[in-house]
Amino acid sequence: MNLRYMRTRSKIFAVALLGTIGLTFGQEAETENTMVASATDVQKDSVTTGPKVKIDGIASVIGDYVILDSDIEKTLIDLKSQGASTEDITHCQLLGKLMEDRLYAHQAVQDSLLVSDDQVNATSDRQIQQLSSQIGSVEKMLKYYKKADLESFRKELFEINKLRMLSEKMQTKITEDVQVTPEEVRQFFYKIPEDERPVFGAELEISQIVKQPQPSDLEKQKVIDRLKTIKQDVEDNGSSFNVKAILYSQDPGSKSKGGFYSMTRETPFVKEFKDVAFSLQEGEISDPFETDFGYHIILVEKIRGQEVDLRHILLIPEISNEAMLKASQELDTIRKQVLDGKYTFAEAALNFSDEKETKFDGGVLRNPINFDSKFELTKMDPSLYNQVRDLKDGEISRPVREDDPRGGAPKFKIMQISNRFDEHKADFARDYIKIQELALREKQFKAVQEWMKEKIEDVYIQVSNENKDCDFSNNWVKN
Repeated sequence: MNLRYMRTRSKIFAVALLGTIGLTFGQEAETENTMVASATDVQKDSVTTGPKVKIDGIASVIGDYVILDSDIEKTLIDLKSQGASTEDITHCQLLGKLMEDRLYAHQAVQDSLLVSDDQVNATSDRQIQQLSSQIGSVEKMLKYYKKADLESFRKELFEINKLRMLSEKMQTKITEDVQVTPEEVRQFFYKIPEDERPVFGAELEISQIVKQPQPSDLEKQKVIDRLKTIKQDVEDNGSSFNVKAILYSQDPGSKSKGGFYSMTRETPFVKEFKDVAFSLQEGEISDPFETDFGYHIILVEKIRGQEVDLRHILLIPEISNEAMLKASQELDTIRKQVLDGKYTFAEAALNFSDEKETKFDGGVLRNPINFDSKFELTKMDPSLYNQVRDLKDGEISRPVREDDPRGGAPKFKIMQISNRFDEHKADFARDYIKIQELALREKQFKAVQEWMKEKIEDVYIQVSNENKDCDFSNNWVKN
């Protein structure tokens, strides 16, 4: 069944080519024993009788992309270094996955699904920051990944991320219109033999009441005035918005890139930010405006149809210790009122919680993966798990402080486990949302397979003689 194949495939390639660090591309490598030919050279060699090009190290060519035998070995090393089990992964399976990714990227370019260099560089810089922070320093990071200098490491990351982002754009385009009806979900579930139906792990339903400490009006005005001064300095004195963002912005996701983002209407930014961004002309700087993250100004650099390149500066008003203490004390009072029976937890969430996403749903948290109310214990975010792991059913936690990883203001919350579900075999009514997700995934998988079959016929593909006997899941050899 496709479901079983999808599970195996997911296990094998869960981390392959999704930001791996050691992987290099065939186009870059030229060693003492291997001369890399371009796709054009390979095509030319196949139809001419001129000098032969040595392609001993080339495993495959997909359009303009070359895959070396060494790329396959490096991918296997990367998988091992990330803790993935490679016991059942074969050379042929890895090659097939690398060929799929390059076919996606090749077709993305043909369909003009492009990613800007600034987007790719921003992603690479974030990865470098995270890696150097985890390992201890830039120098230790370069030593760990055996890179001579930061520039060569950044260049390699750029190529990896560009291919990955092109591949993801193409896959999104293929599957974005695929949907499943309730009848398709029902048919999907009941065609699975009962002894092969998936088992879902133990799950929790979690509710919370949130208090968000607020800065004083004076602190807010300080931030607004500072942003106005920055805007005036750029407009009147020709100062660099880019430099100002690097120096002053409190947005960790864009600070190192001078506040740069490239976005469309579909980019998952808050509505207030997008409304301002798409109301500006090229070269225009917005007035200070507020979102849940703080106060911003935006400079629009380039408008390309439905896509906007912009820079922004985020400043967050300082919150006093008194305001944070007040939020915690308010939650203590709410907790006592619930325990005394004055309100149910759901009523208290509706009346007092500052979190718009949960207060109208009784404080119930939604799983960001599928928006279900249940969280599977083995897949729960570690920080959330640590907050509720010691809670008994019906118990209400003491106020918990939660810092915003994106740099926003901290918040305080009290939590309750609303329901607990033991591990169980899939039940159609009880687990409909999860089954719907599996049915959609299978339908998307079939759409991708149909697309792959069609494109393989249209795109120039060459597989080396050493790999033609592979039992690929796709017809790469075009038999």
